[in-house]
Amino acid sequence: MILRIDFDSEIPIYIQIKNQVIEGIARGEIESDEELPSVRALAEDIGVNMHTVNKAYALLKDEGYIKIDRRKGAIVSLNLNQSMERFKYDLNENLYYYMAQCFNRGLSKEDIKSYIDKVFLDFNKK
Repeated sequence: MILRIDFDSEIPIYIQIKNQVIEGIARGEIESDEELPSVRALAEDIGVNMHTVNKAYALLKDEGYIKIDRRKGAIVSLNLNQSMERFKYDLNENLYYYMAQCFNRGLSKEDIKSYIDKVFLDFNKK
């Protein structure tokens, strides 16, 4: 698993880790039942505090992407226990925010659709 952490980003590192694991699963780069690096190993590899990685893993667990096994550590286990209604609500909230940004920057509906199609194809290569 290769993570690209931007230490200059305004996005917290634990969110970058969480997002990249989710994207890796969607792309098929990280498979179900795959063991993720231990908190200590990943923290050392990317040069961050163990609490940062632990927070990312806790969020992934809460969202149903991984399970924590005392013997094996973090394992990808897609149990997306967040209700679909809650997910759709969150999606709608985030979509409104990003669409407002697109609108404010003058992006056309066609540009936005084209970008969505490209991103969808990136995740649909399995």
